[in-house]
Amino acid sequence: MLSVYRYMFKIPDLRGKILFTLMIFAVYRLGGAIPVPGVSLSAVQELAAQSQQAGILGLLNLFSGGALERFSVFSLGIMPYITAAIIMQLLAVVIPKLQALQDEGEAGQKVITQWTRYITVVLALLQSTGLTFLFARGTLTAGISLIPDYSPARVALIVLTMTAGTAFIMWLGELITQRGIGNGMSLIIFIAIIAGLPSSFSLIWAGTIGSGRPGGALIFALFIAIFLVLIVGIIYVEQGQRRIPIQFAKRVRGRRVLGGHSTYIPLKVNTAGVIPVIFATSVMYFPVLLATAIPTAGGGFLASIRTWIDVHIGNSQGTSVVYILMLFFLIIFFTYFYTAIQFDPVRQAEMLQRQGGFIPGVRPGSQTARYLEHILNRITLPGSIFLAVVSVLPAIASAIFNVRVGFSGVSILIVVGVALETMKQIESQLTMRNYEGFLT
Repeated sequence: MLSVYRYMFKIPDLRGKILFTLMIFAVYRLGGAIPVPGVSLSAVQELAAQSQQAGILGLLNLFSGGALERFSVFSLGIMPYITAAIIMQLLAVVIPKLQALQDEGEAGQKVITQWTRYITVVLALLQSTGLTFLFARGTLTAGISLIPDYSPARVALIVLTMTAGTAFIMWLGELITQRGIGNGMSLIIFIAIIAGLPSSFSLIWAGTIGSGRPGGALIFALFIAIFLVLIVGIIYVEQGQRRIPIQFAKRVRGRRVLGGHSTYIPLKVNTAGVIPVIFATSVMYFPVLLATAIPTAGGGFLASIRTWIDVHIGNSQGTSVVYILMLFFLIIFFTYFYTAIQFDPVRQAEMLQRQGGFIPGVRPGSQTARYLEHILNRITLPGSIFLAVVSVLPAIASAIFNVRVGFSGVSILIVVGVALETMKQIESQLTMRNYEGFLT
């Protein structure tokens, strides 16, 4: 295994890609430390000292590597681009023109990518405007106002800076995809989460051993064990797949016999990846945004609704029973939803029938589609429950032991998934150059 790292830097082309990716990481981290103009630096330092790393602020801060907490030029992170990509995927299901562009290959993908960039800029404008308003009021920052002079000119400058920062991050991610190693957007999120892991574990240390509570060392060891078990479980499930055998009929053309070979359709246990988790957490964010528009003066029914949202969702630090249950069931729902978008049994059955393929023991056509749908539903259930359990398990442990946990199940899922995918790409690069790589 250690020889792989030697081979990675032994090949000039691969070494250049890795070093280029690391350089982009350095630029991204530098931008995450530069605050936007017009904010109060003392208020930003006060917010950072409170270590508000959970709840809704922690969710938004997760994908920016702490840049949102510092109100830097990269505060929005890569989330607007991810949201835009998800919107384009959903629109491709209901708009035939977009589906046709996806089927055109590279040319159609360029058009979709360009539209994704436009949507990203629009979303960044809307999100930066909303966050500027919330931070000025102190809604998400425990009453700390980060913008003392909330004037139109200052707001316009902050919104423009944050939107430009998102566009710059999007460009950095595309540079990694084109000239580096791995998927650029995924690696941007990866390095953002990795950068926050030391402070996350320091929170657990301070709440257990550092606080001098009885059994603090045992509780700290338990959290470390949970972290390692989650990593092993994610790797095991990510590699799990159901292989459906496919047989192709023999065809005679002149003197040549074509077909007759067999293969399989690999259906992953976790087909949707981490997208359902992002969907679910985004939905959990909407009530908090709506609650900010509800006045609290005078009390009444609307004020009670806002108070309930603030207590159970917005400021719960992710440990309230309501928050955990809602997140759990939303992840299961969106796993089925996104899996249905990613894999269409009817379309797959039609494609197999056109190519002369069939599943042994199953008639081609509608019966094949029903068989694939049945198998997909069976393997999606454990995959969705696994995603939900991994996402809420650190929050449950935090609530049980009354210890603030900086990392979440979402961050562990993303880090492990991106690391596995990147190492697979490095392995393929080594294989193309006649190195055995990870097979040794």
